Amino acid sequence: MEKRHTLVDNAAEKRYELDLGDGMALAEYVLGHGLIVLTHTEVPPKYEGRGIGKELVQGVLEDIRRKKLKVVPQCPFVATYIRRHPEWMDLVLTAENK
Repeated sequence: MEKRHTLVDNAAEKRYELDLGDGMALAEYVLGHGLIVLTHTEVPPKYEGRGIGKELVQGVLEDIRRKKLKVVPQCPFVATYIRRHPEWMDLVLTAENK
């Protein structure tokens, strides 16, 4: 997927931010020891249905992989994205890979 926006991990706010120029998409998280819980994603209403959520989640998962963390996809959008894109399943925390 083509990257159209810049993703920033705003650790102080515990969220990833995707700057859209005139708005911001975000993915909130809770960081634990060796893992990250993705709790909520949000895309401004005027950007819904334009692939921004997918761009956001893909960028977040790429960063999580770089940081060698496991992910707990608590957010339904993130969980669905991972289910539809099994190449990210290795990042998901399970009983077997704790």
